Amino acid sequence: MNLASAHIYWLILPLVIAISVVYSASRHEAWPRIWAHSVRLTLWMLGILVIATAVLLLINTQV
Repeated sequence: MNLASAHIYWLILPLVIAISVVYSASRHEAWPRIWAHSVRLTLWMLGILVIATAVLLLINTQV
């Protein structure tokens, strides 16, 4: 993977943040609760993406 193809992964961050804010806003009405839930959901999604990427890279290097 070169630098030109790696920059596309930075687009995942604003997408995950936008999804978590919209989802949190649909569940809560108070802004403090929206932001708290949004941060928690963003960390969960990014953690799952990192773990999935690590597993796939591990599988790919074992072949």
